[in-house]
Amino acid sequence: MTYPITQTVDQVDIYHGVTIADPFRWLEDPDSSETKAWVESQNKVTFGYLQSIPKRDTLQARLTELWNYEKYGMPSKRGMRYFYSKNDGLQNQNVLYKIETLESQPVVLLDPNTLSTDGTVALSGISISDDGSKLAYGLSKSGSDWQEWRIRDVMTGKDLDDRIEWVKFSSASWTNDNMGFFYSRYDKPDEKTKLEAVNYFQKLYYHRVGTPQSEDVLIYDRPDQKEWGFSGDVTEDGRYLVITVWKGSDRKNLIFYKDLSQSNSSVVELITEWNADYTVVESDNESFWVKTDLDAPRGRVVAIDLKQPLQSNWKTVIAQTPETLGNVGLLNNQFVVAYLKDAHSQIKIYNLNGSLVQDVQLPGLGTVGGFAGKRSDTETFFSYTSFTEPNTIYRYNVATDESSVFRKPDVKYNAGDYETKQIFYPSKDGTQVPMFITYKKGLKLDGTNPTLLYAYGGFNVSLTPFFSVSNLAWLEMGGVYAIANLRGGGEYGQAWHEAGMKLKKQNVFDDFIAAAEWLISENYTSSSKLAIEGGSNGGLLVGACMTQRPELFGAALPAVGVMDMLRFHKFTIGWAWQGEYGDVEKSEAEFKALYAYSPLHNLKAGVHYPATMVTTADHDDRVVPAHSFKFAAALQKAHKGDNPVLIRIATKAGHGAGKPTAKVIEEAADKWAFLSKVLGMK
Repeated sequence: MTYPITQTVDQVDIYHGVTIADPFRWLEDPDSSETKAWVESQNKVTFGYLQSIPKRDTLQARLTELWNYEKYGMPSKRGMRYFYSKNDGLQNQNVLYKIETLESQPVVLLDPNTLSTDGTVALSGISISDDGSKLAYGLSKSGSDWQEWRIRDVMTGKDLDDRIEWVKFSSASWTNDNMGFFYSRYDKPDEKTKLEAVNYFQKLYYHRVGTPQSEDVLIYDRPDQKEWGFSGDVTEDGRYLVITVWKGSDRKNLIFYKDLSQSNSSVVELITEWNADYTVVESDNESFWVKTDLDAPRGRVVAIDLKQPLQSNWKTVIAQTPETLGNVGLLNNQFVVAYLKDAHSQIKIYNLNGSLVQDVQLPGLGTVGGFAGKRSDTETFFSYTSFTEPNTIYRYNVATDESSVFRKPDVKYNAGDYETKQIFYPSKDGTQVPMFITYKKGLKLDGTNPTLLYAYGGFNVSLTPFFSVSNLAWLEMGGVYAIANLRGGGEYGQAWHEAGMKLKKQNVFDDFIAAAEWLISENYTSSSKLAIEGGSNGGLLVGACMTQRPELFGAALPAVGVMDMLRFHKFTIGWAWQGEYGDVEKSEAEFKALYAYSPLHNLKAGVHYPATMVTTADHDDRVVPAHSFKFAAALQKAHKGDNPVLIRIATKAGHGAGKPTAKVIEEAADKWAFLSKVLGMK
């Protein structure tokens, strides 16, 4: 391989007395002519390599065939109508429909595919008024986190004149009079640096339909707290605006509220200590039901009397269980509660006094979502999926505990050809870590199977079974697919999460490396046949493990990864991750820990690194592409050997959300073609 020559600069920084060079600092400017030329030259090498692989076109054709099936979203009811999304198969973006009854002919309410010729304008959020008459919806362009919100009349299907700009990390919550909604936004950014500049000082506003954004009412902001963000949600009875105050990615937050039944009421600070995660489930007269992990690392539900809000007066309604508490909702005047047991879903129903009513029977060991609705509703919907079963929508009667299939997709494959098993393996320190392994039935454990190991390991995110057309193609190729539930995730509650944070982050990498070693020792695969993959925080995971144990892997696929652990806080929302990773400037101990595993800073000259394809996108304003740019440049300089080390840079794309189907299929075809070649697959 002949790689583009990447120029270096004499940039050095000093952290706690340690001098560190940053020779590729210039790649942090995505708009410079030098960076654009570098991107073009790298893509020329990468796509030239990928297009020379004979299997690539065949793989893309098969992926396109598999992808071409109807996909349904979860129906929700507002007023007298139902709303749900659907994709006919190969549409770049899902289409939002309205129906009068579940047996009626659906009518298109919003088709994002008409908003751009290449599918790069995506629907990034929707909120329907309580009476079902108005749709507030957010649009994102080219994968950016920035959103513009608009309002559509549901009856006519036409947009109103309202435009809400500079929204990020926010939904919209309607008042019960259907006349307006609450949302959060930032100040207008500099147009030239809006994809890189840091995001501080979020503000909570109320927008009244039919008025310009300049007249929106500021509900709450904190000029003295630049890192605080605000999420406003109206309770079902319409009486309270619940303000969830967040600070970065830390799973600890505050709860404030405003009584909407009183004109000019002030904001009341209900929970004022950053000591736990709090989510208001719903209001009940003058009290709140709140899900929290305070004194319960796997979660519980408490009742807080707003007249006697001191913690000593809180009452536990649903106590902590051995399983990890997930979403909590109200239906049929009962709690519908989701749990995780060893990373797969359970659903339980409780009375309002906390007594268990029943377990909801599910189709199998998989992942369940849904169960949304009003407190008095008996009808709801839920989705079920697994590694071998596509997302199926069920209609469920809470009162009778009866479920029926509402929409089941027809994917052109035989699910019975594959199987999934869950195993537990010991990590370096003896911790038992779960892992799902999916493969064709009849697999021979002879150490020759191409295997892809995927994980995330951070931010309290739980990896549960999911169906993927892309992964199905990998299984058809004879590949084994493994997902490890590493520490740092939320599978076993807050203690599991904290065991993979800050100074304990190395536990996450040890868990991943141990998963690879287990797959090899059990003869599923061998190092030359083992690929690793992860995105975002998972991209960091792959980068750290391939630099710590380069001989253990045959291929690496770090996607949109956080690769420069000394400067991640300098861009967009990166400062918010200091609660997860640490602060290199304020804490010498955290600096040392970050520097010790930072993928960019742990590449060593003359090392044989595994075949690598870094992937990123030019509009990624979550994890800015400079992370991947600098890592790829440093990897190409340090690497010794014949293994290709490439970077694939998507254009008019972002961190992943809203990516058009066509781009998703192209990227999957490139990924499988790359692995088929470097792993020597037949």
